[in-house]
Amino acid sequence: MNRQFWGLLVVALMLVTWGEVHRVMARSTLRQKTADEVAQIVVTVAPTRSAAGEELVLPGTVHAYSEAPIHARTNGYIKSWSVDIGSAVKRGQVLAEIDTPEIDQQLAQAIADLATARANEALANRTNTRWKALLVTESVSKQDADEKDGDADAKRAIAESAAANVSRLRQLESFKRVVAPFDGVITARNTDIGALINAGESAGSELFRLADTHKLRIYVRVPEPYAAAAKPGLEAELKFSEQAGKGYAATTVRTANALDPVLRTLQVELELDNAQREVFPGAYAEVHLKIAGNLPSLRLPANTVLFRAPGPQVATVDGHHRIRLKSIAQGRDFGGTIEVLSGLNPDDAVVINPPDSIIDGVTVRVAVSPSVQAPKAPAKST
Repeated sequence: MNRQFWGLLVVALMLVTWGEVHRVMARSTLRQKTADEVAQIVVTVAPTRSAAGEELVLPGTVHAYSEAPIHARTNGYIKSWSVDIGSAVKRGQVLAEIDTPEIDQQLAQAIADLATARANEALANRTNTRWKALLVTESVSKQDADEKDGDADAKRAIAESAAANVSRLRQLESFKRVVAPFDGVITARNTDIGALINAGESAGSELFRLADTHKLRIYVRVPEPYAAAAKPGLEAELKFSEQAGKGYAATTVRTANALDPVLRTLQVELELDNAQREVFPGAYAEVHLKIAGNLPSLRLPANTVLFRAPGPQVATVDGHHRIRLKSIAQGRDFGGTIEVLSGLNPDDAVVINPPDSIIDGVTVRVAVSPSVQAPKAPAKST
């Protein structure tokens, strides 16, 4: 009887102990499950190493090697034009002719005035010669002889002025023929037969626009961090949306050697050989500059950086699934990614899009990014 009592007591104690252990384990499991459910879910990414050389992609604008608006230098009306948009012209080729009735009349009057001046000059010279001969015999006074000599000089000056006026009007008459200043292609024609022409450069007075496209100039604005590397001789590749998959080699020929104080950029000019006329002036170009780097560095997506009072920081996840904030030294900004100079290890797990409220030491759950999920095994064929 005594033995049975002790046996039952031992069994009861074992049952009580097992129940208590079960309850403790259940509470611990519930606590862990609750903590896991409360913990924030984050997606991480590992830093990538960049090569020593970098490719900087910037927008560029294409310009003709030489481009000029063609204006009239004389007044009149368009008599005829011989070229239109797209016409290839040579230097000195006539583009249009202007009818200038007023200039013609002025030239005729100037020629007549010149003839009168020459006649007066000839008469004054003959008179001066006679008075000099009379002065030798003292038949006239020295004063009268000097007056005739002065009159001859004045008549000579009047004749030279009339000749200069004739030359000016002949030059204006030569402008009746509008000619090309260099070889190129007509890109605009803004006049027609009978149009009134006013000499000089003013709004709406441009007759033609001429562009030399055998070579092209491409202008790019390089950000300040890369300005020192943008030097003459730097190679680049141009890409155009209308010619997908095709690149054009270009070379940096000069830079402004000064930063724009507003944009903090350096204007760079590249040159492209366009002998086949495949690229048009005014096009938008995607310029790929081959920037030489120093040492390989780490890169992170731009959406991993927290900008706080101590400076730029990133949130990393340690082996215990706790957040560790790290201050970093940011290098160049590539748009979608940034360069990290220090403060980060290559094997760190960095949180993507960390919330501003994230703090150091908080426990998180790491979710697998869809872009890095393991591929599914192929289905077995039956």
